Amino acid sequence: MFEVTSREIRSGVVELRMTGYDVLRRVQMPARAERSTMRVPVALREDGDVHYRDYRTTPHALTIGATKSGKSVYQRNLVAELAAQEVALVGIDCKQGVELFPLARRFSALADNPDTAADLLDALIAHMEDVYQLIRAEQRITADTPDADIAADIWDLPDHLRPVPIVLLVDEVAELALFATKDEEKRRDRIITALARLAQLGRAAGIYLEICGQRFGSELGKGITMLRAQLSVRTAHRVNDETSANMAFGDIAPDAVLATVQIPVSAPGLAITGDASGGWSRIRAPHTSLRAAVDACNKHAHLTPDLPALDAFRPVLASPAVPVAIPAPAAPATP
Repeated sequence: MFEVTSREIRSGVVELRMTGYDVLRRVQMPARAERSTMRVPVALREDGDVHYRDYRTTPHALTIGATKSGKSVYQRNLVAELAAQEVALVGIDCKQGVELFPLARRFSALADNPDTAADLLDALIAHMEDVYQLIRAEQRITADTPDADIAADIWDLPDHLRPVPIVLLVDEVAELALFATKDEEKRRDRIITALARLAQLGRAAGIYLEICGQRFGSELGKGITMLRAQLSVRTAHRVNDETSANMAFGDIAPDAVLATVQIPVSAPGLAITGDASGGWSRIRAPHTSLRAAVDACNKHAHLTPDLPALDAFRPVLASPAVPVAIPAPAAPATP
């Protein structure tokens, strides 16, 4: 017996699950994992169950992890699964787009620097306000309308009126929060305020946040802890110190902090996930290469919706006929 895990089903009933080997050593996802609207499989749990990302239940998430911990692979796997859904993908990748721009055919909007990210977030907020106006116009709150038919978010609207849901992926949040000049500080405050507004108000308008970073603590400045409080799902890959683990789980699942700092370097992709309920578990995403994620996005590129509010940020796809300039290697120094 490798391990025994317990789970309370209901009052007085406990499920015991026994596994004979480490299912996370080599992750093999079930061939027919269940999928539904805004609910996709992203990893395998240590008890053999599939771990799902369910946006309609827990709309916003935070993912942290050190370099080479498997955080990018987790994100790729998530994008590859979402690519097949009726959803708009919006990305902010301030590493000049090296992580998300290869997947651009499936993205409705992308930003690769903080200045563009600030404008993109403002456009998302304007879109959110337009969606709320649509919901108000279609609320159907006459006296003879059953309570269950009153519209309070996009999922209560009829299919022909429902706006497409949006998943916003932020690859490295620290690049949006750091500043060195007064102008950069103003831009930083504008960005963090916009993210906090989207986290607080975006769920009913069908806007969901996936925020990634190596650290996510108060040292990133004002507004960060308020934003973190809105991110219900926490996933932590290997971290460099206990403080980073506390940033993820200290306020919701203190027991998960010790489990996070014990993740070894030799197990990239292994992570601890938890939510505001206080429960947590070990998970590991299957290895998804960048090529596999690109192929998935290209296959489903026809599902990419056009969002008029975000047209200015639609990624421009380079023609394969256009040569790309590659810097020449430095000449060897002469003796």
